[in-house]
Amino acid sequence: MTMTADDHVEKINAIIAHKVGPQRYKIWFKNSTKLAIEDNYLKVGVPNLFIGGWIENHFSDQIQAAVREVTHREMKVIFTIDPELFGSQRRRQLDSQAESVARNANPSPLQRRTNRFTRSSRLRLKLDNFVVGPSNQLAYNAAKTVINEPGKVFNPLFIHGGCGLGKTHLLQGICNCMAEAREDLNWTYVSGEDFTNQFVLALKMGKLDSFRRRFRNTELLVIDDVHFLASKKATQEEFLHTFNAIDTAGKQVIMASDAHPKMIGQLSESLVNRFISGMVVKVEIPDFATRCTILRQRALEMKKQIPDAVIEYIAEHLRANIRELEGALLKVIAYSSLSRTPVNLAMAHEALADHITRTDPIVHLSDIESAVATFFGITPADVHSSRKTRTVSLARSVAMYLARKHTSMSFPEIGRFMGNKNHATVILACRKVDELIKKSADKNAIWETPAGRREMKMEAILKELEHSISR
Repeated sequence: MTMTADDHVEKINAIIAHKVGPQRYKIWFKNSTKLAIEDNYLKVGVPNLFIGGWIENHFSDQIQAAVREVTHREMKVIFTIDPELFGSQRRRQLDSQAESVARNANPSPLQRRTNRFTRSSRLRLKLDNFVVGPSNQLAYNAAKTVINEPGKVFNPLFIHGGCGLGKTHLLQGICNCMAEAREDLNWTYVSGEDFTNQFVLALKMGKLDSFRRRFRNTELLVIDDVHFLASKKATQEEFLHTFNAIDTAGKQVIMASDAHPKMIGQLSESLVNRFISGMVVKVEIPDFATRCTILRQRALEMKKQIPDAVIEYIAEHLRANIRELEGALLKVIAYSSLSRTPVNLAMAHEALADHITRTDPIVHLSDIESAVATFFGITPADVHSSRKTRTVSLARSVAMYLARKHTSMSFPEIGRFMGNKNHATVILACRKVDELIKKSADKNAIWETPAGRREMKMEAILKELEHSISR
């Protein structure tokens, strides 16, 4: 049966929804776009230039991939203003959403208590079971100080470190402690992505006043993954005003990121200066003793008896982060349950055979990709994409160079990992970086940030990134 153009559009929409995720699809596509296929073009109808520009800049790759998957050919994607998207049904829907935002923007004391219990129930991590060791002692002490003296000593408190090292645990623990101490506390915990999405939605609906009342009147604002604001100029400006309003009122701001504020590329100088004006503390990779303690505590929480030999075996061989440790422990317990054998060292060897190998590289490609993306203020998806802007192209070249230098992967393997690029692309990228290193005496690497053009010696860039990804 031959598919009609409408059938194609329906399938393209479904694939886009899968690729961008339900939340982004609902905000940007569901009621904001109208797709149509005409000849060799996919027309994307949008209500205004702002939404069209945002979708084009952030979701072009996903749209193109969906078109290819459905039509099995390349089609040019064009954006057009569609007056029908301003229809009465859409206005009623936006008004309904705006009323919901407004109701929550300035809650009464009773609503704040209700919100406190609702939000607290979603924050499952508490300081009571946070394992403290040399790697996180300073961050933990700073968290306790903020709990006891909010808005007075460390404001803002900025916690940074690699993925899976306990930053989110500390942030949620602070929220839970402070909310339990004061039931009427007006506090807000969101990720950088949530803050951005809510700001853009308020902008689309013309309800910025409600958005600002909600965030600027809070007594405790906690932002996880604040590096998500990188390269989003309008969101950064809004967050700066939000930060200043809370700080001026003597209230507390706490943030977490994968990198030091100065290492987050595409972040305005004003924000960086505000971030480093308080307490900036790093969470390091836990040492062997701390890793053992974490494993014993997790086993205790799961009510499982794990021999010390197994605990030490896991802690010795898995050093990257806490999530990796917990995943290995869970796998051993599951393997024991399914095979109906007691947990012992021999069984742990067998269960973790694919987890622990002698050839496991000291640095993983995902670590490199994450560090480079954060430094240049882009996303790993940008590194994988076909975008060739100055910033993305430079970041991709640096990531490929570091991957070749610090892993045992071949040129074709690196290319396949970074968006199915061919091996020649990786070779050229490495040569480009080598050339910049050789000419570093009189030539800088150049890229764009929201604050303008930035220049830096390639040797200095590599040094900072290698320090960031080092074990």
